Amino acid sequence: MLRLTGNVRLNDKKIDQLKSKTRELISKHNPQPSLLHGDLWGGNKGFCKVKVKDDDGNGNQNGATMPVIFDPATYYGDREADIAMTYLFGGFNDEFYKGYEFEWELPEGHEKRRTVYNLYHILNHQVLFGGSYMQEARGMIEDILRM
Repeated sequence: MLRLTGNVRLNDKKIDQLKSKTRELISKHNPQPSLLHGDLWGGNKGFCKVKVKDDDGNGNQNGATMPVIFDPATYYGDREADIAMTYLFGGFNDEFYKGYEFEWELPEGHEKRRTVYNLYHILNHQVLFGGSYMQEARGMIEDILRM
């Protein structure tokens, strides 16, 4: 993805440093493969009313409101990649993150890996849409190099 952006106008030395630092941040992380949404941002979540069956098996029109996610780009990978994306474009509140951590705590170092995972999405947006994504990618790269 970096090549498609013209290496976000960084020189080869800086790109080599990024590759080395990324390997360092990821190499000791050995996640269990998880089924990922793949495009988990606030625009791909919502709520719907569901019919609740009563004791007779009839649908009750006054059903519960349930969270839903849609428009997936599903693949198997590190669950941190999905959680990282929820921070990138927003739309998820503290209750969501507390609930996630209650169910399956994120491992040490996930905050640093978040930037690595999200860099891909910002580079992809630079390729697709241009604009300020190049500056955002360069900032993220600088953040990674300082880790």
